[in-house]
Amino acid sequence: MNFWTYVGNRHEQLLSDAYQHASAVFQCMVIATVIGVLIGVFCYRSEWAGNLATTATSTILTVPSLALIGLLVPIVGLGVAPTVISLVLYGLLPIVRNAIVGLRGVDATLVDAAKGIGMSRTSRLLRVELPLAWPPILTGIRVSTQMLMGIAAIAAYASGPGLGNEIFRGIASLGSKNALNQVLAGTVGIVVLALLFDFGYVLIGRLTIPRGIRV
Repeated sequence: MNFWTYVGNRHEQLLSDAYQHASAVFQCMVIATVIGVLIGVFCYRSEWAGNLATTATSTILTVPSLALIGLLVPIVGLGVAPTVISLVLYGLLPIVRNAIVGLRGVDATLVDAAKGIGMSRTSRLLRVELPLAWPPILTGIRVSTQMLMGIAAIAAYASGPGLGNEIFRGIASLGSKNALNQVLAGTVGIVVLALLFDFGYVLIGRLTIPRGIRV
């Protein structure tokens, strides 16, 4: 059976796995973005706090994804829980780092001008600093998403959702006639999803970043 015949025969299962994969990555990215931006907001004014946050989140990336999921299974069990925890943790570094860099890069004169017209610290953050820091933050979100697309496949090791199940089934049945098709279908599906997500982020950037800032 060739690859396209396999895809045609299994398209319903592949679409279901692709939807679960995309949903898991999207939801984990939302959580990671909220946590990462909050960490950046609390740490960017302090040099040591910013360095601590960056070091802590970068340390997480040194832990192999399979090992982290394996360590989480005895604590939270199989399925969605270890997938969500591991993906959120792995997605933090680019967002935290870019949030800190972006907020520190805001022109101080603009912040002083906002302060001079009576804006509170919260208003300055929400209406001046975060909008100007949004381009690097969005870049961090894009990088994290691409990372998590691949890492999410490893979650199949812990009965997690997504296209990783197709890849693991193929690896487990190496030598059978459809083993390579299974691995290839899962891999191609993840690549396609990554490209679609990145295209979506490009559109978001076009809609949310003023042309002057893009330039």
